[in-house]
Amino acid sequence: MSVEKGGGATRATVRLTKRALDQAKPLPKPYFVWDGELKGFGARIDPGGAKTFAVRYRPKGHGASAPKRFITIGRYGALTVDEARNRAKEILGAVATGEDPAADLALKRAASTFKEIADLFLREHVGPKRKMSTAQDYESLLTTYAIPALGNRKAEAVTRAEVARLHGQIGDRPYQANRLLAVIGSLYTFAERRCLVPENCNPAKKIEKFPEERRERFLTPEELERLGAAIREGETVGIAWREDGDAPKSKHLPREENQRTLLSPDAAAALRLLIFTGARLREILHLRWEHVDLGRGLLLLPDSKTGRKTIVLNRPALEILQTHPRGGSFVIGGSQPDRPRTDLKKPWSAVCRRAGLEGVRLHDLRHTFASIGAGASLGLPIVGKLLGHSQAQTTARYAHLDADPLLRAANLIGERIERSMNPPVATISAET
Repeated sequence: MSVEKGGGATRATVRLTKRALDQAKPLPKPYFVWDGELKGFGARIDPGGAKTFAVRYRPKGHGASAPKRFITIGRYGALTVDEARNRAKEILGAVATGEDPAADLALKRAASTFKEIADLFLREHVGPKRKMSTAQDYESLLTTYAIPALGNRKAEAVTRAEVARLHGQIGDRPYQANRLLAVIGSLYTFAERRCLVPENCNPAKKIEKFPEERRERFLTPEELERLGAAIREGETVGIAWREDGDAPKSKHLPREENQRTLLSPDAAAALRLLIFTGARLREILHLRWEHVDLGRGLLLLPDSKTGRKTIVLNRPALEILQTHPRGGSFVIGGSQPDRPRTDLKKPWSAVCRRAGLEGVRLHDLRHTFASIGAGASLGLPIVGKLLGHSQAQTTARYAHLDADPLLRAANLIGERIERSMNPPVATISAET
């Protein structure tokens, strides 16, 4: 390898290979190792040992006096020599046809605000490559927190301090705060790959995450009884808006007897299906009738968090589906017949308030289903299959609760929940 000095940096020319790069040692000043075969393709060796592929060229038609352009391709290690060489060929090929990739890149970067990159990230990366529920979570975090705070800033100018401040502002919700940090980090990784921001400008790096405590809330039989009573009240007479007598007074409010939240048949059915199946929220809200096999008592989901999934229906769940009206392609209808319902926030909030279960999440119904199965000594493998867990360690969290076919296990769980939610009415015999 020949080495020369010039332009303030040491330069070397060699056939660029993995071996040559591995043997290239850092010097007190940065230097380039240029490929002896593909003119303009090389790697920068920094004093700290980092090795970064780059392309150097002069725009076509500007003569030898034109300033040289440099484009960073990516880090050695993240890219192999062959991958970087192919990318360099593409760039140099564009130069040969009269393009100026470095100038185009500079224009892209100059125009790229955080919001513009976020929109591109959601549209071209998250949408096509992530599950629908994950994509919705990404979009919600970005549109609720990141874009309002950072949207108009140039993406490459966003600092770690700004992201850390945003992370800290929602520190009372550590799980959500940490997911926001992860999404911003993923966004910048995408932007770096697209050359929309410079290398190593990810502002989400090195920010310490909040500790997260795993929540395992299981409803007791008494709580299930109150929950069942609240759902029945909600779908019949409705749940009162306020129960403390302090409802605001206004002539525009409905009459007091009409100040009640009435659960729709879809909302009531969705809540009961979540309770009796242990399914995830999106698995029920996005359930189509074509995936319901009433004859065999199965839900055949083509996709879920863990891929294709079969849910075994116990008797109470099967009866809900058999009697539930069909108003469109989705079991739980949305605002439009061909669209699923987006959430159950309002009905669940009303039911929890009426049942005295404030703070209980919809996902806790899944934990309750699993805890009853584990507590009944059904065995963690059986419970894991009913929940659709792909890994045994996921179900192992219920081992402390008590650590035949699936249909018998599902029926046992369903019947216990049903008994709690629908207690027998006591009768009083008249004394003679």
